[in-house]
Amino acid sequence: MDWDKLRVFHAVAEAGSFTHAGETLNLSQSAVSRQISALEESLGVPLFHRHARGLILTEQGELLHRTARDVFAKLSMTEAMLTESREHPKGPLRVTATVAFGSTWLTPRINEFMSIYPDIQLTLLVDDDELDLAMREADIAIRMNTPRQPDLIQRHLMSIRFHLYASPAYLKKRGVPKTVNELDNHDIITYPPDVRAPIPNVNWIMELGEPSPNRRPILQVNSVYAIYRAVESGLGIAALPDFLVDGQSKDLVRIMPDVDGPKVDAYFVYAEELRHSKRIAVFRDFLVKKVAETSF
Repeated sequence: MDWDKLRVFHAVAEAGSFTHAGETLNLSQSAVSRQISALEESLGVPLFHRHARGLILTEQGELLHRTARDVFAKLSMTEAMLTESREHPKGPLRVTATVAFGSTWLTPRINEFMSIYPDIQLTLLVDDDELDLAMREADIAIRMNTPRQPDLIQRHLMSIRFHLYASPAYLKKRGVPKTVNELDNHDIITYPPDVRAPIPNVNWIMELGEPSPNRRPILQVNSVYAIYRAVESGLGIAALPDFLVDGQSKDLVRIMPDVDGPKVDAYFVYAEELRHSKRIAVFRDFLVKKVAETSF
């Protein structure tokens, strides 16, 4: 298979059009189209359905696209590892974390990391969905669940505690619950139970004590950070990770402080093939140091 044609095919499949792929490759639209037609002729199968609105991969095109993505991802990783100095880490590093953790705990510490390693081009992807490390959607993931993908290295990073919080304005209006059963008479904010959450047992507040049918959430939202903002606005009571409150707002009140939520373990995760990456090592060591300086 001609390497240049495969490179053009990969660009077209990613871009969804000859025009956009040509802009990426610095080629004319007609040159890109000729390369794709020549590749289809050599393989004896169509790779794209051509429509006025753009291009759609055929079944054979989807198969080739999956393989090409894997090849180019591995080439990109290999290039970065070959150019990386063991004494002086440099190159791209893509890190994914949950929206709440990435936005509130991790991001404020990035400045210090970049001042130590200015030649690392860091990209932080905050996403409550798990990105595919095997497909190089990210190099490192910080996850609140034990990784499900095979061939991943995981290191325990920290244990996170959850407690119940409300705003002073809400408590002034509705009163402070003294027992868990009194939550039945309060406005509760939870995660939608039918949506996969980034942390296990996220709605433990709904199970405290002997809940009655009256304990129904006033709001369900599929983001722990959004739940925090709703609590901050005075909407109701929610179970929140301590790091989120400590790092964002000293105004929220921990109610029933003797009621502890489940302990959630966070993991530093990366692909086996990146085991010897200096960039991975220095970022891991930096986070371990920052965790040691933080009380969770």
